[in-house]
Amino acid sequence: MVQETTLHILNGQAMYDFFKRKNFLQGQKMIPFNEAMCFGETTEDLFTPEFIEKRAKVHHVTPEKYTDTTLNPLKPLFTKGLTHIELWFDEDMFCQINILTILAWLDKNGHSKPIDLHIVGDKFEPIESYTLLAKGYYELFKQVMIHKTLPDSINLAPLMKGVELYLTYLQEDSDLITYIKNRENMSAKELVYHLLVNFKKYGLGDVQYLEIIRAQRSL
Repeated sequence: MVQETTLHILNGQAMYDFFKRKNFLQGQKMIPFNEAMCFGETTEDLFTPEFIEKRAKVHHVTPEKYTDTTLNPLKPLFTKGLTHIELWFDEDMFCQINILTILAWLDKNGHSKPIDLHIVGDKFEPIESYTLLAKGYYELFKQVMIHKTLPDSINLAPLMKGVELYLTYLQEDSDLITYIKNRENMSAKELVYHLLVNFKKYGLGDVQYLEIIRAQRSL
């Protein structure tokens, strides 16, 4: 009988550190996905040298630093023999696009076993669970992330909402950009604080918001 090997993939270092501190999933293998795939450009071929180069530029780090921060923690995902994968992500746009990326990689690499997806709340508590297959998510990734087109439908409701937000949040008439443009006299630091409080559905961090503000104010 083959022993089941479960890998838990968490959205980012903060969740990973929290789960460790609380001894949640104690004794089980956990890894963080330290990315913000909803921000900046990507490539079709995930986790390749071209991908690393492009994403490192997005984050203003060297490819070596990107590899150390993002790819090295994912090494258990790249090994053979995983029998079960569980994903732990928030329902905001940031996390949903990260989910899409992981599912796309699993699909392209032939992972055919059921995957458990846990949607967590503000304090990382599980609020919804889904069981799904990765099949079809690579094509979906290319449609959304490369061609920037909205699919007719996505079975996962949180992912569909996240994709809709992703494809519109930087448009000139989006609620986020409108909010920024209407506060030209507010300091960037103060505006970042207000964005973090008022636009939780996007899940962006201060680094991304600061770049968006600077881009708008340089127009």
